[in-house]
Amino acid sequence: MKKSPWLLGLLTLGALTLALGACAPVPQTSTEGGFPLRPALDGERRTLQLPDFGRVVYYADPRGQGRPLVLTHSVNAAASAYEVRPLWNVYAGTRPVYALEWPGFGSSGRPDVRYTPALMAQALSALVEQLNTPVDVVALSLGSEFAARVALEDPRVRSLSLISPSGFGSPRGASQQAGQQDSETLYRRLRNVGDVLYGALRTRPSLQYFLSRSFRGPVPGDVVDYAADTSRQPGAKYAPLAFISGGLFHPDAYEALYRPLNTPALVLYDQDAFVSFDRLPLFAQKANATVQRIAGTDGLPHFEKLADVKAALDAFWLKIP
Repeated sequence: MKKSPWLLGLLTLGALTLALGACAPVPQTSTEGGFPLRPALDGERRTLQLPDFGRVVYYADPRGQGRPLVLTHSVNAAASAYEVRPLWNVYAGTRPVYALEWPGFGSSGRPDVRYTPALMAQALSALVEQLNTPVDVVALSLGSEFAARVALEDPRVRSLSLISPSGFGSPRGASQQAGQQDSETLYRRLRNVGDVLYGALRTRPSLQYFLSRSFRGPVPGDVVDYAADTSRQPGAKYAPLAFISGGLFHPDAYEALYRPLNTPALVLYDQDAFVSFDRLPLFAQKANATVQRIAGTDGLPHFEKLADVKAALDAFWLKIP
């Protein structure tokens, strides 16, 4: 099984981060309004309840006109809706905007349960059901796979915009069943060292390093600050362990999730240290697909070239009735 770049990078940083006190106790953020984490966005925090999981949080700003926009962040050791903050800020007030925080991340619940692609897709499906109207979805990185799962089943997802999505690389070369077994084995092993492993991931040097792989220029200090805050919440390790094990990735997302899509889809990309785009040219041949390079960017182009990303999104949405 292809190992997560987060895990490979962690191995190179392990000695440094542990030497800097990765496992030292970290004070928890005080609770305000029932949430243990300061808001990621300037919007109302609302909740959904998922069976056998609990609270899933989304941000809401229902002002504006037109089809609602749903934003979803990526998945990593310190993910949250802060990753979509530039998009939120540019669209809030002009059209209804909602931002989902995946189970196990941000202000959503972080119980000790098995985190799976099905659980993540269930959260987005619940939000689409709650809105109960056609929506445009923008997803980042691995969140693109979860969004595609929902779009395959729910016609209310009117369009998909995927920013630096995972799942377009070469297939892993193993069966889906074998890939799942490998992920389960690695997950069980990671559980035994979860505190040490996640302690190393959440140090500021480690967060700075991994975030630097998604920025062409300097990493904004506020992005690192929020990553540090969200990674220090109770239960923060559980979903990232599933991510690092590979259990949140589909073994062949292109064939299973992207190629069958009938939903109009836009892919924005350039370079990404964590994913590849080997099969993106195949996807570009689909009649309902648009592929656009945002040159000079890495995994989070909307932070460094927001105007270019917004122009591409707006032009794409104009073609959708």
